[in-house]
Amino acid sequence: MEFLSLPLLLKKIKPLDRKKTARAAQHIDKLVKPVGSLGRLETLAAQLAAMPGIGKLGDIQKEIIVMCADHGVYNEGVAITPKNVTAIQAQNMLLGLTGVCALAKSSGTHVLPVDIGIDCDPIDNLLSLKLARGCGNIAQGPAMSYEYAEALLLASVQLIQQRLAAGISVFGVGELGVANTTPAAAVISVLTGSDPGDLVGLGANLPAELLRHKESVVRRAIGVNKPDVQSPLDVLAKVGGFELVGMTGVILGAAAAGVPVVLDGFISYASALAAIHLAPSVRDYCIPSHISAEKGAILALQHLGLKPYLHLDLRLGEGSGAAIAMSLIDAACAMYCNMGYLAESGITFPEFSLLTHQA
Repeated sequence: MEFLSLPLLLKKIKPLDRKKTARAAQHIDKLVKPVGSLGRLETLAAQLAAMPGIGKLGDIQKEIIVMCADHGVYNEGVAITPKNVTAIQAQNMLLGLTGVCALAKSSGTHVLPVDIGIDCDPIDNLLSLKLARGCGNIAQGPAMSYEYAEALLLASVQLIQQRLAAGISVFGVGELGVANTTPAAAVISVLTGSDPGDLVGLGANLPAELLRHKESVVRRAIGVNKPDVQSPLDVLAKVGGFELVGMTGVILGAAAAGVPVVLDGFISYASALAAIHLAPSVRDYCIPSHISAEKGAILALQHLGLKPYLHLDLRLGEGSGAAIAMSLIDAACAMYCNMGYLAESGITFPEFSLLTHQA
């Protein structure tokens, strides 16, 4: 299945069948436990069971796709991390040495880093969708052309199709990109109509005295580029970045295939907002892993209409929160597939409730 255009892709994204969700919930209610006693794990299991692209919950393959790119806005002094760290960490990711790799290993989740615009020469064995070495400086002009944005988005969707063919059924998104909290804040500001002052945070340990400067850069980027809020792809092209576009493509591609996509933190919220603005039914396929420690996280999640599962004060990025949440996916699937039925347990519900309260 290939999408040759954005309109065709968006037409493929359908809302979850509420009848399937209800049937899954009824199945969960019949398991050997008090109704609702496993809380949001039950809601997650019902959501997964209703997704048309998942065959069996007892046999899922998980992968986090990490989009890696550099940003011209780095030159505005909005980050203290050296720019070449993007390339270095992409190489470390190939070696399985980064945070997301260590965390993903604990749940048997594969990590796939992608060069979608790192400012470096090609890295051996690193999958590349790169059209340019780093995007433009959004404080002075657009991050990229609309045509570049559309091409990268559709290439990312095609990558999802390839990974589905390889057996992946649950995706996560992650990113590498020094200075990328700046374009993420700009994208979220435009798409939510929020003031940059409510969104711009310290990112990767930016000194507090530079926060107002970073905020001014975001304001300048929006003012210079005048992104069209009615066109999420225009917003991504003008004040976003290559990895933001790539993650948006992953989210849209997963939703079009009827499979879940586990969001990471603040940067992924920007991509998810763009995807949901393009196709509101995308929300049905998004699983919010954690609430990022970045300043604008709560506001962004409120606009997404999503409630994260984890509160761990994470701010690493890379897809690290998504990696931890993959264990919740496993737990939800195990509950759904492996628990016995109350009716076959020899326990009547009143007795079961009484025993539970006494315990």
